[in-house]
Amino acid sequence: MEEKEKGEAVAANPVTGSPFSRRYHKLLERRKKLPVWGQRNKFLDALAKRRVVVVAAPPGSGKSTQIPQFVIEAGYASEGKQIACTQPRCLVATALSRRVAQEMDVKLGEEVGYSVLFEDCTGPKTILKYLTDGLLLREAMSDQFLERYTVIILDEVHLRTLATDILLAYFKNMFKTKARCDLKLVVMSTQFEAKKFRDYFKDAQIVQPLPALHPVQIAYVKEPVRDLVEAAVEKVIHILVSESAGDIIVFLTGLEEIERCCWRLGKLILDLGDKIGPVKVVPFHSVMPVDMQNKVFKAAPPPTRKGGPLGRRVIVSTEITESSLSIDGIVYTIDCGYTKQKVYNADLQVESLLVLPISRASAQRRSGCARRSAPGKCFRLYSQDFFNRVQPQDSPEILRANLAGTVLQFRKLGFDNLLHLDLMDPPPVETVMQAVETLKCLGALDDEGSLTHLGEVMSEFPLDPQMSKTIVNSPKFCCSNEILSIAAMLSVPNCFLRPMENLEAADEAKATFNHIHGDHLSLLNVYHAYKLSNGDSTWWCKRNFINQTVLRSADNVRGHLVSIMHKLDLTLCSTDSSSSDDYDNVRKGLLVGYFMQVAHLDHSGNYSTAKGHHVVDVHPSSSLASRPALVIYNDFVLASRNFIRILTDVPLDWLVEIAPFAAA
Repeated sequence: MEEKEKGEAVAANPVTGSPFSRRYHKLLERRKKLPVWGQRNKFLDALAKRRVVVVAAPPGSGKSTQIPQFVIEAGYASEGKQIACTQPRCLVATALSRRVAQEMDVKLGEEVGYSVLFEDCTGPKTILKYLTDGLLLREAMSDQFLERYTVIILDEVHLRTLATDILLAYFKNMFKTKARCDLKLVVMSTQFEAKKFRDYFKDAQIVQPLPALHPVQIAYVKEPVRDLVEAAVEKVIHILVSESAGDIIVFLTGLEEIERCCWRLGKLILDLGDKIGPVKVVPFHSVMPVDMQNKVFKAAPPPTRKGGPLGRRVIVSTEITESSLSIDGIVYTIDCGYTKQKVYNADLQVESLLVLPISRASAQRRSGCARRSAPGKCFRLYSQDFFNRVQPQDSPEILRANLAGTVLQFRKLGFDNLLHLDLMDPPPVETVMQAVETLKCLGALDDEGSLTHLGEVMSEFPLDPQMSKTIVNSPKFCCSNEILSIAAMLSVPNCFLRPMENLEAADEAKATFNHIHGDHLSLLNVYHAYKLSNGDSTWWCKRNFINQTVLRSADNVRGHLVSIMHKLDLTLCSTDSSSSDDYDNVRKGLLVGYFMQVAHLDHSGNYSTAKGHHVVDVHPSSSLASRPALVIYNDFVLASRNFIRILTDVPLDWLVEIAPFAAA
């Protein structure tokens, strides 16, 4: 133990019993330089004495990779027990597990693994598991006291995701009832929010590594920016031409903006020629294969000639790189000032994905990315007045989310009322009541609010309650195979690519999959065609402008859903698609779950939603060729106009037959 505390090399890896590799010793020297390393003994001392320890440190301090290893080295992962470290984002959980497996000199999936929605990379030897906070919450549904874990580490709690807030309250209740006296909890946050989490658990102790961060210079714009992507591109070119060496990270709101930015940069960098050194533009978002994700951590390209200008990386990312993912070499940050968030409007009874201003805390995290390796600069594409006016902290997701799925989970966990739990920020009463009413309409809760047998089965699926009910009932319509494929396609991002240089060809390719009855069946056509491509899937995806990574993810999701069907003894069956009006059963099956998400065409030629009576229009991306009298929709999009997206045409008599109270 003394040897480990001094950081000295040992002859063999205590986890595997094998000799350490040369890479291990190189990584160990880098680990020792991390700010959190100097607090190792203080942290372990606090963990030995307290049930809850709050680690307060900024991004780049090493807490997400080192704290779990400290816990293992102290002997907490013994006698078949595991250490869990949660992350709000799947991509971060997988990336961190790969990094820590390298540092511990073990194989990913064995002693160190990860478990995210629809993907498990763990084994019988696993002692450290990175997983999403949502997945840990689902584990609690089958293992109420999480007996397999001795220490649970909740990372990035300052992001205040819905699952993280529920877990905080869940553990607080567990400690209050003394259900697991041996369980330890580590809560990891930035230093600005640490006191709030300490006070929430009352007897928690704060451990605060203080990294010697480099200074960062902040620059604001004076006038509002009209096109954030173009402004970001211009700023990147300015840095490449005018600023000293150093890599660049650009924060944008989503995949479309990232793709447009990378395309524009590619053309302009080519035009600059020998005026600058070699530049590698790297997009970074959740819809990427692992090999593409790994490119973000590779060094900038070398000079093209001896004594020539140094190469640079330009990483164009969503907010995913704000926190746990530390990328070396970043000196310049370009911050668009916005992010995408799901927001539920209880008054309108509508959940939509909106582009919203970031918080000041988020802006500080983004600027901090430029100060980890050297003194940096942050170019904010907004004014200082804008920065001063935005909210100081991130809004907790529990205050802006549709809680139907959460209430269903709570009933499964054995809690009667979400409002009775000691949450850090209790949700609005009307949002909870609407969630209960939705579950009653779906048949998941009875009139007294108790979980029904249908609700029990629905809760096994990690999907929204509407889709869960659709899947559970699909065997009655002899279309469970088709419904599972549609559910898988809706669980992954948009699969259609629209490269800037091939917009017309991409739109033509997409049109070949269109189904006369709408988008759900169009997605089913895509999935079926992908599966029929067999060994030529890469060529097929390229020819049809389809994101192969997304289709692979959908195939993986479907496989997990099939496993749940087998576990629940639900029948896998396919509809007869040989009739002239094929897939009627699939449309009926979708209506079973989505009867509350119906819009009808009124006399003025506009669509009006049954829930809330909002005037809406069909989203331009829809494959519907006509304007049917009645449609079900998957998404409500708030934009310049209200749109409904991913639609399927359904006759009125089906609605009367399947959900007569909805048709009334």
